[in-house]
Amino acid sequence: MKLIISPNSLTIRFCKWFNRLYFRYKKIHFGKNMQVYNKVYITGNRGNINIGDDFHFTSGGGINPIAKNIRGCIHTNHTDSEITIGNHVGISSACIYIMKRLTIGNYVDIGANCTIMDSDVHQLDYLARRGEKSSYVNDVRTTVQSAPVTIEDDVWIGAHCIILKGVTIGARSIIGAGSVVTKNIPADCIAAGNPCKVIKVINKNG
Repeated sequence: MKLIISPNSLTIRFCKWFNRLYFRYKKIHFGKNMQVYNKVYITGNRGNINIGDDFHFTSGGGINPIAKNIRGCIHTNHTDSEITIGNHVGISSACIYIMKRLTIGNYVDIGANCTIMDSDVHQLDYLARRGEKSSYVNDVRTTVQSAPVTIEDDVWIGAHCIILKGVTIGARSIIGAGSVVTKNIPADCIAAGNPCKVIKVINKNG
């Protein structure tokens, strides 16, 4: 019989209940049995965030040793930014930065310290980044480029991956640890690398 409760165990128990209140305060809609362990940064303009049932998010504190003490972040850059997360999704210390839209399906696992972002965040033109007048008027280089990200059902994303704007990862695919995903990945495959490419087809009938 365990007589001593560790400080980390007490933190986990407290955060599970505190974060439900915190998410409600941030106007995040979530389903049944949400488990968010340790502090999560919720930043930005409070876009529309909807989370399904059985959502698990670990955030630093050594709860997931691979994530070490890195806290997770969910950022919506505008009031009309959208994040939709399905049922039975597990995330560990991810940084999610959304300007337009992120859609995550059901039964998705996202490994430690991944970054998901649907925009370049900054302009491509150096003068625009300086805040100076650019010679490329009304050019894509002077505006921040953004495109929705979709992660379909049953996807497994390994630790330390970066998912960039406009990407769709097809259902049941696996993304190898440390990958940088710049283009769509089809369903039922293993993909890895920088840039991420398909290396093996899985679950293919016949």
